[in-house]
Amino acid sequence: MNMRRLVFWGLMMAASLALSWYWWESQDTHRAELDTTADSLLSAENELFAKVLKPRAFIFPQDHGPHPTYRIEWWYFTGNLQTDMRRKFGYELTFFRFALTPEQNMTPSKWRANQMYMAHFALTDVDNKQFYTDERFSRAGNGLAGATTEKYHVWLYDWKAEAINDSHSRIALYAKSDAFSIALQLDSEKEIALQGVDGFSRKSQKAGNASYYYSYTRMATTGHIQIKQQTFPITGSSWMDREWTSAALSAQQIGWDWFALQLSDHSELMFYRFRRKDGKQDNNNAGALFYADNAKTRLAFSDVDIQVLDYWKSPHSNIRYPSQWHLSIPDQGLELDISPLINDQELNVRYRYWEGAVHITGKKNGQAISGQGYVELTGYQ
Repeated sequence: MNMRRLVFWGLMMAASLALSWYWWESQDTHRAELDTTADSLLSAENELFAKVLKPRAFIFPQDHGPHPTYRIEWWYFTGNLQTDMRRKFGYELTFFRFALTPEQNMTPSKWRANQMYMAHFALTDVDNKQFYTDERFSRAGNGLAGATTEKYHVWLYDWKAEAINDSHSRIALYAKSDAFSIALQLDSEKEIALQGVDGFSRKSQKAGNASYYYSYTRMATTGHIQIKQQTFPITGSSWMDREWTSAALSAQQIGWDWFALQLSDHSELMFYRFRRKDGKQDNNNAGALFYADNAKTRLAFSDVDIQVLDYWKSPHSNIRYPSQWHLSIPDQGLELDISPLINDQELNVRYRYWEGAVHITGKKNGQAISGQGYVELTGYQ
């Protein structure tokens, strides 16, 4: 989103569901408590956790690691991959940290912890029109899950994202499910991109409805993926988002659409737009263009026009999602048509949302341009 991505309403709801699972597992009798948890994650009124109120200086590698006084954060990877024979794949690997309480009570037990982790893993097999998903949960106790401040390293059991160079710009990803797996190396081709105002990304005008947000917008990717008994050497490009917050969205916002696009002129576009419960225009939509020379142009809601051209109804959930868009930025001379590589990229996990690999065609200042990326759709249920 990006926030790519869980500070939006949908992944905030995923957080509440994960917390509910941790405390009560699958007991339906606790729906009232689940609703209360969701409200507290959405609201900026919870004074117990640290708030995102203004820009701050980022310090690396520490800020690659956890921020336990904030309620929620995530490490978010998506990418478009292909084999030498041009067979295409998309992937998502995302780690979320949730604070159960603002402070950790000191205890001799290695199992007791006030932090919980959740991870989502998805793979799109474009040629076969197959979409694979998996998710995991764990408390942070006894090293089952966690993140470090010494270097970029986050894990949940054996799923992990770990820096393998001193600058923390080369990251190894590993995740394995029963039917599919990835083992990838990501090398950032550009500097860290601070989203919003110097990394301060406001989601509404209410104090605290914001996140700290930065990205690696273009990461050369190599490695292998495996689907069942087949292994595919691949190359491609990835995008990484990092965000942390305690309360991101307003009570009027029901969900959002997030676009992370890599264009053929070596520029990138991130833009998120919120949807309100009353159907009105949300003036907090925002994003940025990142140019080949690392320069940046911030985008406000009035700079970008997005028209939905088609819809797709999920056969799994009966949720109706947008499935094709025309995105226009007149001041940049940019006109883009965005289409999913396959429609069925809905994550049927504890919180359902659509996140998928997309293809881009269009024009920039009258010249043809193309690209690839990821789109995330939340709150449509």
